[in-house]
Amino acid sequence: MKKQMKKSGPLYVLLLPSIILLVCFSYLPMYGLIIAFKDFSPALGILGSPWVGFKHFIQFFNSYQFALTIKNTLNISLYSILVGFPLPIALAILCNQIRISMFKKVFQVTTYLPHFISTMVMCGMILIFLSPSSGLISNILGLIGVEMPNVLSKASFFSSIYVWSDIWQHIGWDSIIYLAALSAINPTYYEAATMDGASKMQKILHIDLPLLLPTAMILLILRAGSLLSVGFEKVLLLQNPLNLAGSEVISTYVYKVGLQHFQYSLSTAIGLFNTVVNVVVLLLVNYMSKKLTKTSLL
Repeated sequence: MKKQMKKSGPLYVLLLPSIILLVCFSYLPMYGLIIAFKDFSPALGILGSPWVGFKHFIQFFNSYQFALTIKNTLNISLYSILVGFPLPIALAILCNQIRISMFKKVFQVTTYLPHFISTMVMCGMILIFLSPSSGLISNILGLIGVEMPNVLSKASFFSSIYVWSDIWQHIGWDSIIYLAALSAINPTYYEAATMDGASKMQKILHIDLPLLLPTAMILLILRAGSLLSVGFEKVLLLQNPLNLAGSEVISTYVYKVGLQHFQYSLSTAIGLFNTVVNVVVLLLVNYMSKKLTKTSLL
């Protein structure tokens, strides 16, 4: 054991900075979670603040915002998984079918580029495109005499705007791992299928999809682990008083309660509840995947 560790010493040294960062920014701050069970006061400090048990959790569960934030978070998250999870797989399979090398490279670069647009710029683009008075879509519709409604002011449209803009931005980048999995498939499978007279669609159904399933399930498990963790920055930047009924999610509510209203204990309790639910969902989906597809994280 010592000889093996000595032999791998340079690798451990290389790993050390990452471990230090992980401990400092992921594990040490967990000490602050105890303020979820206290009436935290900055003057008294974490240890000096009085214990209140599950008071803040009960306060959140009994508040009007509990049902609203859970509903909106689940709505956006499940919508994103149902629509955004299969599309990168379809894009990867489509790209894999392109045989002209130059066109394939252009197609890949075109779909990858939106991923590198910052959240701030993306939200600015959405606001410009969807502006009812001067937006690009509004001007196009105006040419055929159609008046565009102010979709950003309607709560019912918020989840669709969030999800479809997110898909457009990340679908190409998310397809990379599936393209890598497709490139690792043994060509003899396709040759044997061709000899048996299989069509392209049959090759996709009986070779590509079954061999992509383990990769897809691992990514689905990881995605399910962040079920209640909808992107904070994008939601906050697209949020306004008119669409608040459909855009107030757990992360934005925690921000407002904790940093705007200084209710640190309540915001920590909400964040802890969010994390616990995500862990439970992750373990449940991992267990189901292991039973149904023999693929799991553990």
